[in-house]
Amino acid sequence: MKFENANVLITGGASGIGKIMGRMALEKGAKCFIIWDINPAGIEATKKELSRFGQVKGYVVDVSDYEVVNLAYRKVVEECGSVDILINCAGIITSNKTFDKMNIDEMTRTMNINTLAPMFVTRAMLPDMIERNSGHVCNITSAGGMLSNPRMSVYAASKWGAIGWSDSVRIELQNAKSNVHFTTVAPYFINTGMFNGVKSPIIPVLKPEYVAKRIIKAIERNRSFRGIPFGFHFIRFWQFALPTRVFDWFFGEVMGIYHAMDAFTGRKPIDIKATKAS
Repeated sequence: MKFENANVLITGGASGIGKIMGRMALEKGAKCFIIWDINPAGIEATKKELSRFGQVKGYVVDVSDYEVVNLAYRKVVEECGSVDILINCAGIITSNKTFDKMNIDEMTRTMNINTLAPMFVTRAMLPDMIERNSGHVCNITSAGGMLSNPRMSVYAASKWGAIGWSDSVRIELQNAKSNVHFTTVAPYFINTGMFNGVKSPIIPVLKPEYVAKRIIKAIERNRSFRGIPFGFHFIRFWQFALPTRVFDWFFGEVMGIYHAMDAFTGRKPIDIKATKAS
């Protein structure tokens, strides 16, 4: 899928890799970078910063509210035209608590933002893409959706759900011989602030620019799945090939992945509740 002359909508586009991908899309000639985010100040700052690269539009949208999503999408179509490329990038992790200490609000918010929200946003836009027989949806999930990890059980569950949903819809479109494409991306920890405090002694925490570049390239090439780094494509093979005890020992203790969240602090949450698009 080409970014040139495309309307590119990115949820969580006011910060992190969402913001970086928006800049890269504009550099590649995108017609408009459309931001959906819950942070009004972040949206305005991003618009000011990136407007020198091209047209940037921003909307305050709670992507976990289906009614708000639909209203916002209709407004986008009226003001910007059809969405050609959708990147579901918004995501949260609330803490590094073990499951028995997590409260219901943390569980619900995590599942709503990481699993239901990309479904809601895609459900609003996909019928129009199918009717035009053109478009691309990229869902940013996580390597946590492929590899179980203590102290992030609900986050892992939310990303497992997102991966299963995203790849299933890809197959549905493929079976329908549609020219609408899905890309599922599962990156390791990224140094955007969201995973502050994470320790990864063997596999380096990923740089945002590198991850954004890999995602943009995967969309351009209509890749169905992209693990980042590439070695994460083989996680499921090693889960099949190794006894559970050996797998846990190697990835958990030798690679240190099962202790990555021990000192997690995360990013300070934004105390904003969006109830409508603006």
